[in-house]
Amino acid sequence: MRTQDLIPLTKETRLSLTTNEAALHLSLKPQTLRAWGQSNSAPMTPVNVNGRLYWLVRDLVRVLNNGCALENGVEK
Repeated sequence: MRTQDLIPLTKETRLSLTTNEAALHLSLKPQTLRAWGQSNSAPMTPVNVNGRLYWLVRDLVRVLNNGCALENGVEK
């Protein structure tokens, strides 16, 4: 998936996104989100389904709109 193919989060009908899709929305690398999945101090927590991480759209919106400043993928 490319950035230009992304559906705006305000129009997204799914409840969660894959790690790759969430990373594109946050302008981060997927590996950063995978590291968050194993961290207790991450700005959001994924849902684990059969070993795959999914990220709730509401959490993505919160991180993007809450003024949550990310520096190198880490909440400041």
